[in-house]
Amino acid sequence: MENVILVVHLIIAFCLIGIVLMQRSEGGGLGIGGGGGVVSGRSAATALGKLTWAFAVAFIATSITLTILAARNSDDTSVIDRLGGGATETEELAPGLPSGDDLLPPLRGDEPLLPPRAD
Repeated sequence: MENVILVVHLIIAFCLIGIVLMQRSEGGGLGIGGGGGVVSGRSAATALGKLTWAFAVAFIATSITLTILAARNSDDTSVIDRLGGGATETEELAPGLPSGDDLLPPLRGDEPLLPPRAD
């Protein structure tokens, strides 16, 4: 069921993008074009405008539905909890690689850590 709603959601998204791109630009956001000035009344609702609203409402409805389904199907653990044994899995996958402790020389006392000399 979740896959069906996801496919419908994607189809609605593409239809919404297409309908928005087909509409005439008013230019109101940038203050250019359009005509009529600031005092002009609202233009009549066109078929494309009504279809845009319908697709927008359907898009929001499918988004909320998918969110509810995902929350219902999820576990109560976080992603970090599921990845908990990361260090042991790495050691099991690559047993021949040296660990970080093997790469450093042993320190004596308060001696600073310096790179090896190239004699």
